[in-house]
Amino acid sequence: MAKATTTTPAPRLKALYRNTYVKELQAELKLDNVHQVPKLEKIVVSVGTGKSKDDKRHLETVKNTLTKITGQAPIERQAKKSIASFKIRAGMGAPIGVMVTLRGARMYEFLDRLVNIALPRVRDFHGVSIKFDQSGNYNLGILEQSIFAELSFEETQVAHGVQVTMVIENQDPAHSRALLEKFGLPFQKEGGRR
Repeated sequence: MAKATTTTPAPRLKALYRNTYVKELQAELKLDNVHQVPKLEKIVVSVGTGKSKDDKRHLETVKNTLTKITGQAPIERQAKKSIASFKIRAGMGAPIGVMVTLRGARMYEFLDRLVNIALPRVRDFHGVSIKFDQSGNYNLGILEQSIFAELSFEETQVAHGVQVTMVIENQDPAHSRALLEKFGLPFQKEGGRR
């Protein structure tokens, strides 16, 4: 008797990327090879502890937030450089932040929830900034974690920001925007408002 294998379906955005977006992007960007199509490599979600770096309760709140919104346990980050104005010494005992690196299915599921559930909950939202770094990676700063539906009211009482970095493998940094637009990221219109 053969064992029944249960396979979980691919995340919605991953399936759309494979089946539809790759062909569309190849045609739109006039790429010769399917392997030249821009690809989302990983998403790094991080929170800096700032002035509360010595407050253990704040650190636990931040860790809980990242665990809930990403589905993965975060790691603590230590200071790599000494910065006197921030009162930080390299390798000091207290962590200066926590981060999660998402790849594969979790990455696509997080992006889907971010674009379709969290960002529409931002008050007076006019789209996200169009600025990319030189490599074509995208950074999105979120002022309050309360936009994530996974968090209860009690878990949003200690407000803190969240930094989302999307690392994109691309031939040309300009191709990154085309990929993120396919995924539904609402960019601002060129004149300022969306």
